Amino acid sequence: MNNFKLIVFKNISLFNIISELNNIFPYKLNLHKEDKNILLNILEKEPDTIVLSTERISDKINNLVIEKPIKINNLIEKINISFSKLNYKFLSSFNLGEYYLDINSRFLSKKELKLKLTQKEVEIICYLKNSNPEASTQTLQKEIWKHSTSLETHTVETHIYRLRKKIAEKFKDKNFILNNKKGYRLFN
Repeated sequence: MNNFKLIVFKNISLFNIISELNNIFPYKLNLHKEDKNILLNILEKEPDTIVLSTERISDKINNLVIEKPIKINNLIEKINISFSKLNYKFLSSFNLGEYYLDINSRFLSKKELKLKLTQKEVEIICYLKNSNPEASTQTLQKEIWKHSTSLETHTVETHIYRLRKKIAEKFKDKNFILNNKKGYRLFN
């Protein structure tokens, strides 16, 4: 799992119970006694946090509202489900500079603009994101298309050309995917 945090908001009894169970939770635990505005400012900088409280704080945050009474097994299950959902969200999308890529819905967005991508285009972007420093045509051919590197094909070049064209038309960005003699990489 990611480096998730659980904040118990204004409930010392609940915090003490969770603290006793902390060894079964793979995340950091905090108690927050401040007001909602301070909490919201903290959470804006830490999206990998779930707030456990007895009241709805905001629809903009990951707020797990606990209704009393609750059995401890149900509480643990709700916490684990919330973190599983958050983990899924983190694994299914990421930021690339000013861009945001939603892997599941296959949308690349920048501000209010959205571009629908094919599965292969998403795979190319994800692979290039993790390539250091660049990925060769042969590497992309082998890793994304599962083709032999000795096979003569222009599949990679064609897909990257089309992807660059789509991005340039939608976002007016001709430097999203760069290339040199060694291969392809995403912008800096």
